Amino acid sequence: MIGFALNEDQVAAQKWVHEFAEKEIRPVASHYDETEEFPWPVIKKAAQIGLYGWDYYQMVGEDESGVLQPALVEELTWGCAGIALGILGTGLPLVALIASGTAEQIVRWTPEMFGTPDDPRVAAFAVTEPGAGSDVSSLRSRAVRDGDDWVLNGQKVFITNGGIAGVHIVVATVDPGLGHRGQASFIIPPGTPGLRQGKKEKKLGIRASHTAEVLLEDCRVPADCLLGGQERLDAKLARARDKKPSRASGALATFEATRPVVGAQAVGIARAAFEFAFEHAEGSMSKLKAGEVAVRVTDEAIQILGGYGYIRDFPVEKFHRDAKIYCLFEGTSEIQRLVISRANGGMA
Repeated sequence: MIGFALNEDQVAAQKWVHEFAEKEIRPVASHYDETEEFPWPVIKKAAQIGLYGWDYYQMVGEDESGVLQPALVEELTWGCAGIALGILGTGLPLVALIASGTAEQIVRWTPEMFGTPDDPRVAAFAVTEPGAGSDVSSLRSRAVRDGDDWVLNGQKVFITNGGIAGVHIVVATVDPGLGHRGQASFIIPPGTPGLRQGKKEKKLGIRASHTAEVLLEDCRVPADCLLGGQERLDAKLARARDKKPSRASGALATFEATRPVVGAQAVGIARAAFEFAFEHAEGSMSKLKAGEVAVRVTDEAIQILGGYGYIRDFPVEKFHRDAKIYCLFEGTSEIQRLVISRANGGMA
């Protein structure tokens, strides 16, 4: 049976991250949401205590249970989803680098992705295009070999850390006739001519996270910036041309590896909202909600059982009859709504 309980060390790590979120993230969350600035000071504080950087990913990577990272991500997002994504955003290109890069590339570029605690940097993973979101087989960005270099052209959109990243990992097509099997990933070093930030998006939420276009205009990188190396790419393309089976695309594999972390972020937001609402609820709110939920759930239980749910051989019809009273006694649902509205309007 799968267990999700945290051990003593994991609980200590969870508390450590929660305290950081409470002291360093929540007090400035409204500021960064309003200004839509990237939270560099918070990133720096996270880096200085080991919450941002390679050491953090090494710690969660060594956790064989798999529950530590989601637990810590939940705490960060409890503080602020946008700032949390600022701290976590480099994880996506890091996963792409580790999954597809050579040992030499991993050693060379991981430090560039994070910078130092006193001068932190971020990285970006650029896949999405105007006509290709989840369907990565439709990417139009091209990479063409030119001597000892690769030259990239294209437009990427909705890229986390796009344009402000020190290192960009860009997915582009090298053989359009092969669909997603004709794609490769490229490391774009800091300051490479031909890569620039386009439009910075003004978002509904997660505003502290930087999201922007990445424009590639004759962006030239050395051959050793091809993620995984030329030999591996040649073998991949040969298998595709021979119609031999292959694993999922590198981009899809990267997203699949990081999606549980995204799920943990959603849980963090939900928990923050629940805790805030709980602190501000009156007794009438809990009574109204619980009573109406009981009626709705028991009614649905009858519906699921069909005709069997309507006869007394099964208990669900009794559950439904019993539940109805909780919308009536100690004040009907209508009275509860009146009490709640008066309380919220300052009339109670």
